[in-house]
Amino acid sequence: MASDQEWKDLQWVLQAMESESLNLHSISFYLSQPTSGCYQETENSMNINISNDDSLLCFFSHFLVLLATSKSSQSTLKNLEFHQVEWEMEQLQGLGLLLDNSNIKQVVFKRNKFDAGCLSEVSEILKRNRVVKEIMFSASGVRNVGAAFLASALKENDCLEELQIWEDSIGSKGAEELSKMIEVNSTLKSLTIFDSNSITATPLVSAVLARNRAMEVHVWSGENGEKTSKVVEFVPGNNTLRIYRLDVSGSCRVACSLGMNSTVKSLDMTGVRLKSKWAKEFRWVLEQNQSLKEVTLSKTCLKDKGVIYVAAGLFKNQSLESLYLHGNRFSGIGVEHLLCPLSRFSSLQSQANVTLKSVTFGGRRTKIGRDGIAAILQMITTNETVTRLGIYDDESLRPDDFVRIFRSLQKNASLRHLSLQGCRGVRGELVQQAIMETLQVNPWIEDIDLERTPLKTTGKADGIYQKLGQKEKSEPDMDLLKDMPLTEPKSCRVFFCGQEYAGKTTLCNSISQNFSSSSKLPYVEQVRTLVNPVEQAVRTVGMKIKTFKDEETKISIWNLAGQHEFYSLHDIMFPGHGSASFFLIISSLFRKPNNKEPKTPEEVEEDLQYWLRFVVSNSRRAVQQCMLPNVTVVITHFDKINQASENMQLAVNSIQKLRDKFQGFVDFYPTVFTIDARSSASVTKLTHHIRKTSKTILQRVPRVYQLCNDLIQILSDWRSENYNKPAMKWKEFDELCQVKVPPLRIRSRHDNKESIEMRRRAVATCLHHIGEVIYFDELGFLILDCEWFCGEVLSKLVKLEVRKQTSAENNGFISKKELEKILRGSLQSQIPGLGSKVFENLEASDLIRMMLKLELCYEQDPSDPNSLLLIPSILEEGRGKTPKWQINAPDCVYAGRHLQCDNASHMFLTPGFFPRLQARFLFSPLLPKFLGCFSGSSSAFSLFKNLYLKTVHLHNRIMALKNQHGATYNLEKYVISININGIYIRVELGGQLGYYIDVLACSTKNLTETLRVVHQLIIPAIQSLCNGVTLTENVIRPECVRNLTPPRYRKNQFVTLLLLKQALLSVPADGMYDYQHTWDPVSDSGKPILRAGFDFARDLLSDDDFREVLHRRYHDLHNLAVELQIPREDNPDEPDPSNEPDGKVEPTFGGIAKGLETVLQRLKIIEQEIKDVKQEIQGLRYYEHRLLIELHRKMNYIVNYNVQLEERKVPSMIYFVRTENYSRKLITNIISGMTALRMHMLCEFRREMHVVEDQLGCEMMQVDNRAVKSLAPYMTKFMKMLTFALKIGAHLATGMGQLIPDLSREVAHLAESSVMTGAAGAVAAGAVGAAAIGGLQGSRNRSRPGDIQQDLRAAQQWIVDFLRDRRCSTGRDIAEKFGLWRVRYRDDGHIAWICRRHLTLRAHEIIEVPI
Repeated sequence: MASDQEWKDLQWVLQAMESESLNLHSISFYLSQPTSGCYQETENSMNINISNDDSLLCFFSHFLVLLATSKSSQSTLKNLEFHQVEWEMEQLQGLGLLLDNSNIKQVVFKRNKFDAGCLSEVSEILKRNRVVKEIMFSASGVRNVGAAFLASALKENDCLEELQIWEDSIGSKGAEELSKMIEVNSTLKSLTIFDSNSITATPLVSAVLARNRAMEVHVWSGENGEKTSKVVEFVPGNNTLRIYRLDVSGSCRVACSLGMNSTVKSLDMTGVRLKSKWAKEFRWVLEQNQSLKEVTLSKTCLKDKGVIYVAAGLFKNQSLESLYLHGNRFSGIGVEHLLCPLSRFSSLQSQANVTLKSVTFGGRRTKIGRDGIAAILQMITTNETVTRLGIYDDESLRPDDFVRIFRSLQKNASLRHLSLQGCRGVRGELVQQAIMETLQVNPWIEDIDLERTPLKTTGKADGIYQKLGQKEKSEPDMDLLKDMPLTEPKSCRVFFCGQEYAGKTTLCNSISQNFSSSSKLPYVEQVRTLVNPVEQAVRTVGMKIKTFKDEETKISIWNLAGQHEFYSLHDIMFPGHGSASFFLIISSLFRKPNNKEPKTPEEVEEDLQYWLRFVVSNSRRAVQQCMLPNVTVVITHFDKINQASENMQLAVNSIQKLRDKFQGFVDFYPTVFTIDARSSASVTKLTHHIRKTSKTILQRVPRVYQLCNDLIQILSDWRSENYNKPAMKWKEFDELCQVKVPPLRIRSRHDNKESIEMRRRAVATCLHHIGEVIYFDELGFLILDCEWFCGEVLSKLVKLEVRKQTSAENNGFISKKELEKILRGSLQSQIPGLGSKVFENLEASDLIRMMLKLELCYEQDPSDPNSLLLIPSILEEGRGKTPKWQINAPDCVYAGRHLQCDNASHMFLTPGFFPRLQARFLFSPLLPKFLGCFSGSSSAFSLFKNLYLKTVHLHNRIMALKNQHGATYNLEKYVISININGIYIRVELGGQLGYYIDVLACSTKNLTETLRVVHQLIIPAIQSLCNGVTLTENVIRPECVRNLTPPRYRKNQFVTLLLLKQALLSVPADGMYDYQHTWDPVSDSGKPILRAGFDFARDLLSDDDFREVLHRRYHDLHNLAVELQIPREDNPDEPDPSNEPDGKVEPTFGGIAKGLETVLQRLKIIEQEIKDVKQEIQGLRYYEHRLLIELHRKMNYIVNYNVQLEERKVPSMIYFVRTENYSRKLITNIISGMTALRMHMLCEFRREMHVVEDQLGCEMMQVDNRAVKSLAPYMTKFMKMLTFALKIGAHLATGMGQLIPDLSREVAHLAESSVMTGAAGAVAAGAVGAAAIGGLQGSRNRSRPGDIQQDLRAAQQWIVDFLRDRRCSTGRDIAEKFGLWRVRYRDDGHIAWICRRHLTLRAHEIIEVPI
């Protein structure tokens, strides 16, 4: 029976609740207590004790109802706790009413009792409740039935966030029911289970993982009275799943749930006994899971089979970063499989797993063994991603195994941390020394953990840790390349040049025998030399390279292929600037050795001349020439001819002519070697010459880095160690430099890596220049065996049969994928073990990048990875088809330009030029920004807008040439066809042994507009590719263009544009418009092909060219008028030649567009100024007439300034000529010490002075100071007016036009010189130079008449003395040497020296007065 005090306490609570005087947040009910009562713990919490009295139990029910109806409790009450309550249905209904009408968040049941009905009621309460966040059952007899009711409720409840069941046994059935609830419920954030059996953990955690629930899970168990322990823990906050204890089936189920999980990043199963069955499931997890970053499987009793499953999963895994497997029981087989996905076994193989950064294994029961150590070494050597490696507590590895591990680390650039904790084999001096050597080479290692190793316990690890501390400091920065010492190179290349069947290969084999006899070669090389005669019977295809050793000099013979299909590779093989190399040009005296058909001397000369021009042309492409190319001529098959034969003597004479012709272009060895290439005795002298010349050239070429000579041997050793591999990746080169080359070593991880990388690339580039390797920065690999690459790769790339292997019409284009497929099919043998084995060293993509770099193919759009490739070598030649113009209208205009090297006798466009030109036309973009330069009404705007729109889809435009209103292109083997706005252009490659370009145009537009496109679009693009070579422009006969005459017939049907303009300048003004150029006839075997004809110059030149000629004529007349002191009539309509713009046009489509618009504007101005060219020429005639009268008067004054001076016993109009390269040049500067000059004299007949043809002249051996001082003033006055007379075509000195060069350069350096000061020994102004100076200074520095007479007397006296010394003082002597006779004019009595023609024709005007 309850006491009164107990009732009072309880009544007080009721009254307080009814009056709402209490503000409670938490109430705890304690039933089955000895006494009843209540006490307030804090201001907001209260404990209520209720005894077992029936009346008081009614109070408990009443109190729950009161709480449900109290407004204060509804708003403030948050937590309810029930202790030792034996629930009845009425009480639960009251609880349900309270929970439904309040804001309670937490409900705790401790040591309560529920029957099935009560548990069902609790379930119903939770189903409808939307407020409670946390509920806990502790020792409340929930069991599997209660778990099922709770699961049922939580499937509908979307508010509860935390569920705890402590000290209860829900069993496997209850756990399964809760797992089903987890699959549905997404709001539950925490689940804590304390069960008597650990089996409950499996379904719970599996459901959480499978559904990717962000639910914190804690499962505890205490089986059979054991100490309580945790089974599973999953914390989504750090994405960690820790499994402490599960059986095998439970582990497998959890593993299955991880397959598609994305919430777990770290899995720790340390200490859980696992078997291969689990590992098999976990393999699938590794293959499927994309979020797992760290897995710890330490001490899980895994054996080999289990580790093999784990390793198999690593092959496909792309997310795992750390894997810890130490403390298990697998052997070396397991280690081998574990490290396999982290290793590479071929340079072309990719590492299977590139995400795993940290891996550990080992343990006392792990037996690594021989297989394991081999796998460790392979992984360390080839892995590029692992940064942490741990081998723990190993007892199977010996000290020498750890020595091998550390030596392998010298080549590893990725590992940062190495742990060898507890490894007994880490002991001894050898291990310590290996670690120190590795730290010296490898700067990337940050930490080596040697705890519990003998090396650590004996105190020998202190030096290692000190060294690791020093590696934290960076080395002082040094100058990138200046501190690298230079030395003389030790490698020289000899290029064998010659046509096919010249005997190059046979000669190379004979030289090889000479080298082998003088030096001890390896046995294999000697055997190879003995079988060489068998090879001589077979025609060599492709390039071959042989290497010999002469003391410390390495000599490589590069046998350039003589077949025409390989000519495009010759440019690629040409040595670069400063390379130690020289050339042997080999020519046979027979067309083919088998049929004994001797070559004519002309054929021998043609062979040699091609290769000489090839050498000169390529050497001029170099940025700077440090020395002339060294050339030696070798004549083979000399044994088959009679040495006294006429052909042989003629061939020798031809070679002598070539030597004289190419003097100054190549360094010609004076001796021509005539040999029998098959006889080693016959080539003994040639072998000696090769040795001697190699050493001489090595002394003359620029020095190379000392490292290059060292690396040559290092690379050779590397090849020997790597199965003679012909190529190496750049990463392998980096590793080699790091290990073997201290100056190229990164000493600290804080060093400037970019500077060391620059050093390595500089050395690799130097090795490329001297011919030891083939290397380009962009490719990422080096070719170490040039013979293999040239013979096995390049030779086959040039002869790819693309058309046979592709069904679609490609027009020279092919996709990268198709080309890769063709490369594999062409270069890979179908028979295993045979073939070139190219793809064992290079990938197909590597070959394509090499082809792009060597310009064997071109990318349509480099920014597009799927861009099509243009391969010029697969273009069709178009033979058998007669070329025709696409238009054939009566008003068509035909124009052509022939472009050849300025010095065509010594240079030509090499075979690799035209493919580059084809790519330049196709792939030069027309930028939209240049369209803004044109106005909307401009015709050029319309033209180039259409051009741009057509270049957007380049390949489609080439494939479909139907639209004739824009720019279209079509390619053939040797032809580029272009249509630009109705102007049809053909760019053709011509020539066989020496190439040139013909540009042919056909259009219905006028000649000027047609040629403007040629000059602004075509020619600049061609010129931009001619590095170091200048092209001259020639005008092709229009009839040849109209009929598309084959190149072999039109090779002489052109005239130099400059000569045509000079011809117009040399004729009188009234003859310029009607000037005609005549063409010679062409016939073939007596059959006429082209008849003789002529074309007007106005039909060969554009208005722009003709206008240039007129401006030059105006310019010359203007200068002559200034010199003659004749004031020029001011004519505002007359253009001033000095105001001409000097515009330069970029050789790109954009630059062309801009330049063409400028030309169009200039043309409009010209058309406004000059309505008719004839009218302009008429204006010139009057101007010329006035100037010529004054010119003749001044010339006569100079000639006859003093009739009494020795009665004109010698002529006075002299000029000097020097003969160079079979051409005569007028001397512009006379310098003291000049030699080999020849003095000539003009015919002095008044108003008709001219050069005397076939005049012998008088040789002047050397110019002294007296000659300079005496002649300079005279030549200034006389030759100046003579030059201007020649330029305006006054016929004063007919025939000298070819001798007068351009004045621009002479004026530039003579204008401010001390020429005119008269100082002895100074540079004196010769003919043209003096004229230029006079033109600049004549208007302001006029000489007085007395000075002129004094200068002319000095010159006349020097001439008299000079001729007397040469025994040429009589009239007879002068007539013999100069073809001049002394006469007197009948009308004025003046003396003159005239030629025989004037002596006959003008006999009535003169009287001969011989001396």
